[in-house]
Amino acid sequence: MKRIDGREGGGQLVRLAVALAAIEGVPVRIDNVRGGRDEPGLRAQHVAALQTVGTLTDADSEGVEVGSETVVFRPGPILGGDVEIEVGTAGSIPLVFDTVLPLAMATETPFTVRATGGTDVKWSPPIGYHRFVKFPFLQRFGLAAEIDVERRGFYPRDGGLATLKVSPSDVAPINCQERGELKGVTIHSIATADLQEAEVSKRQVNGARDALESEIDVPISTRSESVQSHSTGTVVLVVAKYEHSLAGFDALGEPGWPAEDVGKAAAQELRRFHHATGAVDRHLADQLLPFLARAGGGITTPTLTDHVRSSRALLETFGYEVDVQTDSERTRISTGLT
Repeated sequence: MKRIDGREGGGQLVRLAVALAAIEGVPVRIDNVRGGRDEPGLRAQHVAALQTVGTLTDADSEGVEVGSETVVFRPGPILGGDVEIEVGTAGSIPLVFDTVLPLAMATETPFTVRATGGTDVKWSPPIGYHRFVKFPFLQRFGLAAEIDVERRGFYPRDGGLATLKVSPSDVAPINCQERGELKGVTIHSIATADLQEAEVSKRQVNGARDALESEIDVPISTRSESVQSHSTGTVVLVVAKYEHSLAGFDALGEPGWPAEDVGKAAAQELRRFHHATGAVDRHLADQLLPFLARAGGGITTPTLTDHVRSSRALLETFGYEVDVQTDSERTRISTGLT
């Protein structure tokens, strides 16, 4: 049994440990779960993620409940099939999907996960990041997965509904060390229907476009949408399409924050990335680690995050060698399978 200290790394460490246990077919024990946080132990979205992997692998588990600081997870073979899970309390659906997605590299049977909860919430990538950045990027290397979004869910109420569809995937080595030329930018802006009269979605687009047009000389396309949701909310996602890569930058609207400034905030993140030299943004770098470990390859990113550090140590516990080299311009992450 693999034994993991979960004090550092937060919920991502727990989710990744369970995903790796399922892929490798080995049991894992995680102590001090989120021990470094003000509220240690599992939260509702972590429980939902672990329950989903547990259902897909018919796992024998202990401590998979809110507040638990020790988790034991003994997976069986990946069964496939259909799973329905309620994250609740506007917990993050994308983080649940993140947990089970690496199983695509080990399953022999397709599976789907239909989840209710938050699609666009704090401390989590918005669902659009997965749909327009992460999944298209990984599909280039052989990932067979897609997301259908039926309803948006913003904080504080849940009610978002999305389905992840996964097929067995032979993922090729993920080599993306140079992004190439910037080919275009797309601004995706969404606001709930109760904000339509104030044209919040369009104003977010305007703020993002105004921040980009003076510095980025490529076509900028826009998508503005009004949606139904149980809670008022907005989100803007700015996606940069490079010759060899994709990058995404987002911002969630908040009361008192002008819509134009929400769009501008996401656009400024893109501007900072564009003036750096990494091939993938820092969030994508974090999320690619299990795929790099399993399939091999190498990527570059502007900065080395704490998530990369903690995930690297975890991957090495499972026998994967992950090399990280940082200089003044960027960080290179690669595996022994390059």
